[in-house]
Amino acid sequence: MTKRALIIGGGIAGPVTAMALQRAGIDSEVFEAYDRGAEGVGAFLTLAVNGLEALRLLDLRDLVSDLGMDTPVMEIRNARGRLLATTSQPSRTLRRADLYQALRDEAVRRGVRIHYGKRLADASATPDGVRAVFADGTGAEGDLLVGADGLRSRTRTLIDPNAPRARYVGLLNTGGYAKGVRVPGRPGVCNFIFGRRCFFGYLIHPEGDVWWFANPPSRREMTPEELAAITPERWRARLMDLFEGDTGPMREIIAATPHILPGWSTYDFPRVPKWSGERMILVGDAAHATSPSSGQGASMAIEDAVVLGKCLRDVPDLAGAFAAFERLRRDRVERVVAQGKRNGNGKAPGAGGAFVRDLILPVVMRQVEKRNALAWMHDYRITWDDPVAA
Repeated sequence: MTKRALIIGGGIAGPVTAMALQRAGIDSEVFEAYDRGAEGVGAFLTLAVNGLEALRLLDLRDLVSDLGMDTPVMEIRNARGRLLATTSQPSRTLRRADLYQALRDEAVRRGVRIHYGKRLADASATPDGVRAVFADGTGAEGDLLVGADGLRSRTRTLIDPNAPRARYVGLLNTGGYAKGVRVPGRPGVCNFIFGRRCFFGYLIHPEGDVWWFANPPSRREMTPEELAAITPERWRARLMDLFEGDTGPMREIIAATPHILPGWSTYDFPRVPKWSGERMILVGDAAHATSPSSGQGASMAIEDAVVLGKCLRDVPDLAGAFAAFERLRRDRVERVVAQGKRNGNGKAPGAGGAFVRDLILPVVMRQVEKRNALAWMHDYRITWDDPVAA
């Protein structure tokens, strides 16, 4: 009998998981907490080559081929404009909203039902499956429930009431899209700048716009309400002050941005002890959120979807399938989370840290390139036809 999955969360992980399960012969429905889709929401993200390969397994690679831009090169500079390192690794950078819409629309085209305004309140096993109850009083039943509900996952706390909170890493995020400004560089290059007081990154789109982000440090974890109260013009003034005296086009880019995005905090999860419970399992950020500094968040979620589909296809009992999924994924994703934390640590200004970084980073990055030290992360490939052992 065909299994039926309830997928909680309609962002990026949810629709991809639905399509992966569909390929494995499992029907599913997606339940999104918000009452509408995420069109136009968010900044941009990078899909690493391993994430692109995972999309290809689900015949989704062509969906993103015309979105965003290829970004195979990274150049890192300090606040004086000195080039510290250049690295290369195939990847594609695209607006999160564009990726979301492409995946959501394709899932719907393939027959996946997506329900909006369905915030998960509770879920529990039944004699024959699992029942989800939503905040609006409605419910749904299936054979299993997949929590693809992100950093503040309700599914995670239902599986484990003692689950840890996400770790705040001391950085805020904002950014935008600048127009009509000419800056150093060329399309295809991620330009990263260690400012004296703030980290900055920008990319030049082939059509001329400049996509950028900044990571203002904040030792105190701000509440969502506090961040929402910061107006775009206050962000602009603060960023202009943070980059005063630094070498680079940061202030010109900020000044040429019509609308600066609302800020958000940076988190990760060093370890989530329990990924699954009776008939429930976590994927994506709900299980292993990683700092944006890893460049792997979306790619890890897509890999999860494919591997979960394979496990449910090949292992007949749910407990065994869930155990196989965790065995195949936990070590890899926790290693990625740790790498993202290391990458992000250097973004926060510190006394004497810039001098040491400028001495060490060029040496470290040359060794990384020479030894292909991050191949374990980028060269990871999933083969759909290989069976999963229980």
